[in-house]
Amino acid sequence: MTRGRAALLWAIVLLATALLCAPPADAKPTAPEPARLRAAGAGTVTLGGVHVDLRSGTRQVVTVNHASGYHARVTFWVRRHHRWHHVFSAADGRIGYGGLVERKERHQGTGTTPLGTFGIPFVFGMHPERRVWDVPYREVRAGDYWVEDNGSRFYNRFRDKRLRGFRWWLPASDENSSERLRDYRDQYEWSFVLDFNWNQVRHRGAGIFLHVNGSGATAGCVSAPRWFVHRLVQRVHNDELPVVAIGR
Repeated sequence: MTRGRAALLWAIVLLATALLCAPPADAKPTAPEPARLRAAGAGTVTLGGVHVDLRSGTRQVVTVNHASGYHARVTFWVRRHHRWHHVFSAADGRIGYGGLVERKERHQGTGTTPLGTFGIPFVFGMHPERRVWDVPYREVRAGDYWVEDNGSRFYNRFRDKRLRGFRWWLPASDENSSERLRDYRDQYEWSFVLDFNWNQVRHRGAGIFLHVNGSGATAGCVSAPRWFVHRLVQRVHNDELPVVAIGR
């Protein structure tokens, strides 16, 4: 075989291989899956009578088990050596004055607490951040709000009023009023943000937290005694993919 014919034959082989291996014309390029999406659908477990939807790698869980009225038992669990262990709990947890409701049925302003398992995007509070805390943390400053304005693209987000983008001046009686966080220094001394309605469905509700107990029921959050929340801040680790599971 001549050198020219051999080269031509080799070119034909390469072209055929490329055609066989090429993706379909309508194929979309793939990208690495975000860690939070990879974390979904990792199985379930029942802890303290509460159904928990685990994420891949979840080794810390807070369960909220409704007792009666607006009271609940709140418990912190950790997974070690392939088993779940009870760490500490408080019988005097609280839920919303409107009771519990399925997350997709919840409506803003009803005082209801959504059922389900939720991640913890970050924690905010009234204290400066401490190096020993292993969770994303934001200290509340003057002008910080939790946006509950249904007309804002920052709905269900932490935001300083000086950055604008929401009607912070609306009175509390208005359905689009937002929460000035420093108005709740005791309850929000430490506050775990739950990722309920993180995709910002309007009127479903904003600002569902796990925070320190007030004088009675919450407006839809979960709360626990101060000692419990303080200890939780010290024990929760972001790498453990902690979740909060709210059940009946």
